[in-house]
Amino acid sequence: MINELYQEIILDHSKRPRNFGRLEGANRQARGHNPLCGDRCTLFLKERDGRIEEIRFEGSGCAISTSSASLMTEALKGKTVAEAEQLLKRFLDLVTKDQPLTEDLGKLAVFAGVREFPARVKCATLAWHTLRAALRDPGAVVSTE
Repeated sequence: MINELYQEIILDHSKRPRNFGRLEGANRQARGHNPLCGDRCTLFLKERDGRIEEIRFEGSGCAISTSSASLMTEALKGKTVAEAEQLLKRFLDLVTKDQPLTEDLGKLAVFAGVREFPARVKCATLAWHTLRAALRDPGAVVSTE
């Protein structure tokens, strides 16, 4: 039953991604690419006084890549840059480390099973690596390879 719910969330955000499209007035931006499967993500942020006021993305990719970007933008809107960095670390730990889920990640917890499929980890983390670049080196281009 829980797996069905997780699949439903991923499919919903893949078919109807939230915060999809260019963001006019963005003051931070980065592009990411997964050469293994062709997923692409461009992330746009409007950051003011250390807080993410608005965040959007464009790109194309598989259901996991698109839904991860969509859920990420929902989770980060209104957060401080420091909170975004913490959530980034927690998400990467969720999908790469074999440890029990100890912190509430909300809907992002749907990606816990991705760690069982190493090739799909790159799909789930593309938007997050792109976020790191946008926060630390605006205008950067990152690759999952």
